[in-house]
Amino acid sequence: MRHTISVLVENKFGVLARVAGMFSGRGFNIDSLNVAPTHDAALSRITVVLKGDDSSLDLAIKQLRKLINVVEVTDFTKDQAVLRELLLVKVEADAKVRSEIMQICDIFRAKIVNVATHEVIIELTGDEGKVAAFLGLIEPFKVTELARTGQLALTR
Repeated sequence: MRHTISVLVENKFGVLARVAGMFSGRGFNIDSLNVAPTHDAALSRITVVLKGDDSSLDLAIKQLRKLINVVEVTDFTKDQAVLRELLLVKVEADAKVRSEIMQICDIFRAKIVNVATHEVIIELTGDEGKVAAFLGLIEPFKVTELARTGQLALTR
């Protein structure tokens, strides 16, 4: 089962390594990992999406709470949180197909953030399903480069 965990930590050297090491030491496979400072420069939020069973996850959360520099740990379910992902994708787009790509972007409320002679860079924000659906429609236009943030989450 997939789980999204938010870990609020002190913004200090080595904290990320301890948190990620704790998950890998418990046999979890991390699907995505995001780390960034919060509005308080002394704190960072680590958002981890991982696969594992519920009982192992409960033990891992208890261990996380014991780690030095961990302030708060939250296990999100879909009802409790707003989950979003950012996607940047570079697509081949000559003059013949550019309008079709723009229509797909309009449908998904994606933004074209860079236009070159033979390619465009598109930015999309949304949940996992929206990102997957967009990629499915844009794939025939030859994706040349892609970057994703993985999920970010905040409680409602």
